[in-house]
Amino acid sequence: MNFTIHPTPFSITIIILVLALGAYWCYLGYSRNPRKLTAWLEALRFFILCIISFLLLQPEWVQVSNPTQAPNISILCDASESMQTQDVILPDNSVLTRSEKVKQLLDHPAFNDLRNSYQINVSDICLAKTDEDNKASFLGTDLATPLSDQIKEANNLKAIVLLSDGSHNAETIPQEVAQRMKTRKIPLYTIPVGSETFIPDIELIDVKIPSYGILGETIQIPFSIKNSFDTEKSCTVQVVSETSGQHLSKNIVIPPNSTISDAFIWPVKHEGQDKILIKVPALDEEKLTQNNQNEALLEGRKESIKVLVIDSLPRWEYRFIRNALYRDPGVEVNTLLFHPHLSIRGDGPGYLQEFPSSLDQLSQYDVVFIGDVGLGDKGLTLDQASLLKGLVANQASGIIFLPGSLGNQNELKKTELEELIPVITTDDIKGTREAIPLPLSLTKEGQSSLLTLLADTEEENVKVWNSLPGFNWFAPVKRAKAGASVLATHPSISNEFGRLPLLITKPFGNGKVLYMATDSAWKWRRGVEDLYHYRFWGQVARWMSYQRKMAAGEAIKLIPSIERPNTGDVLHMVAMAKDKMGAPMSKGDVYLEITKPDGTTSLQQLQSINGTWGSYAGNVKINMPGTWKFKASSSETPDKPTNLELTTGNSSLEKLGQPINLNLLEELSRIAQGRCIHDEDIEKLCEELKVLPTPPPIQKRMLLWCNPYVLGGILLLLAGFWVGRKLNGTL
Repeated sequence: MNFTIHPTPFSITIIILVLALGAYWCYLGYSRNPRKLTAWLEALRFFILCIISFLLLQPEWVQVSNPTQAPNISILCDASESMQTQDVILPDNSVLTRSEKVKQLLDHPAFNDLRNSYQINVSDICLAKTDEDNKASFLGTDLATPLSDQIKEANNLKAIVLLSDGSHNAETIPQEVAQRMKTRKIPLYTIPVGSETFIPDIELIDVKIPSYGILGETIQIPFSIKNSFDTEKSCTVQVVSETSGQHLSKNIVIPPNSTISDAFIWPVKHEGQDKILIKVPALDEEKLTQNNQNEALLEGRKESIKVLVIDSLPRWEYRFIRNALYRDPGVEVNTLLFHPHLSIRGDGPGYLQEFPSSLDQLSQYDVVFIGDVGLGDKGLTLDQASLLKGLVANQASGIIFLPGSLGNQNELKKTELEELIPVITTDDIKGTREAIPLPLSLTKEGQSSLLTLLADTEEENVKVWNSLPGFNWFAPVKRAKAGASVLATHPSISNEFGRLPLLITKPFGNGKVLYMATDSAWKWRRGVEDLYHYRFWGQVARWMSYQRKMAAGEAIKLIPSIERPNTGDVLHMVAMAKDKMGAPMSKGDVYLEITKPDGTTSLQQLQSINGTWGSYAGNVKINMPGTWKFKASSSETPDKPTNLELTTGNSSLEKLGQPINLNLLEELSRIAQGRCIHDEDIEKLCEELKVLPTPPPIQKRMLLWCNPYVLGGILLLLAGFWVGRKLNGTL
């Protein structure tokens, strides 16, 4: 234990000048007031000056700790999920997993010989702990923390040997730890285990099975298949109901090292829970078959969708939409027809004479169609427009804008509905008429959307849309707003933003918005009757209401932001609460009881989004796989709780079949002044470890020149000097 300083010619010169000037100043101070107390104060002043000058030499208190153990070597073995990849090919063509190869390397005679000379510590690197409670986790590998732990606990540590595939996916930075190892002169030797290329594999990815479907209707099950072979592969994808035996299949041809996306159109025939399995039979050449299937529960429901259709005049588009929805057995439709130039409103079965006057009346609608409707005598009031906005944002309903040639809908830009409209329009409110009818042109997104699916396959669907009767008028659309999805465009007219969008969707709040900029869908009945027209508007009504119908409960509708969350996701839960009279709850509290898969429970008070709509929200961190149970209750209806169960998957960042991260292992060993060694050079590694120099004693340095206690002591002395001067002036 000793002091060290770091003088320079410049610092010594400054110190001499400062001390000389300080001594002269102290002498002058004593000469002006030659009292005993003055002498002590000037001595204290000079002492403080000496301390400050000494700190300019950057003094350090160095404590040297000699090792108490014999030289030792740490061997860290990666035991994460990716190490189960079977891609280590031996000379006899047998194949081992990476973990099996690690065990084989540890039994190498060279390592056994090394154990006779040194203390060898072998330990496993486990999965990264990532949740807030620091419990067992599931997300990935942390290479940094085990290395950091080794150097913290190091006592005469000569080197660290890391056997790994280099898969690091925690938030820590292993390069920083390698830099600390360099400072401590502890070299890191890495041994890559595994293949540097993808193993031959067909992987089923991005399977999205909806949580529910309406009985008698169809749902879309999108999926992707990844081909890691160097040659083109043909395979059959199957989707099977384990409950009813219902099945579909598709033959897919995948180019080498490519991914193909497709989707099944699955008819919902089974009421209640149905286990759906989508799989790809393993190929003979495949080395990995665990990723060839995916399964989930699909609930078939009998649902009734409640729709409100609002328009100003009984134009053709209005008449045929009303008829299509009225004849749909799964839809309950009400209509409001203003007739602005008459003193009467439209009347008949399902007609309303007034806009719903209260929140509880309006909140029952899942989807609202707004036609060629304006303000005042032409349709809505500002308050009604505000209510419709709240219906979408807070009640997860859907709104469909259907502008017409009268241009009335342009007036809605003066209301809160402007925020929902997913397009920017021009000043020509009357729109544009075409001399000849033109068909809508589906975009790439529109070709794969369930909303625009009028045939059983994408190829047939494009042909159907191209054959549909065209439109003679379209709204004055300029471009789509940010965040909107364009499903169809004008076939020929473009501007500086691209093709004119004519069929656009956009999420808003908890609900959805659709904008159709033509009024000629009723012509699709020509020659085929209701084949395409009825199917399209039926799909629209179901798609727009999907989020709302996914909600569980009656007194409280509980809507999760993700149907099938994975571990690591943040689930946004929205609760739509009703009071005892069935209206949206305006006062009171909503609580969410959360039961994790391990049985632990917690209670969370949801925050009000908009009290007048009874909407409350909160976030839940999904930090473990399994079945999560949610129980929502309110102070208004505590006896009518809503229960919801969600089964989460294990979204491990550890992927089987991925190539090793050789670059990371080489970088870590280079920073820590070690080497990256391949398994055939184990003997050379052990010989190199034997001749490594003995680790130097551990030095702990206290930097006195920037130590807070030293600086605090100087401030204390200065305070004493100041108090002394005040006393000296009054005595």
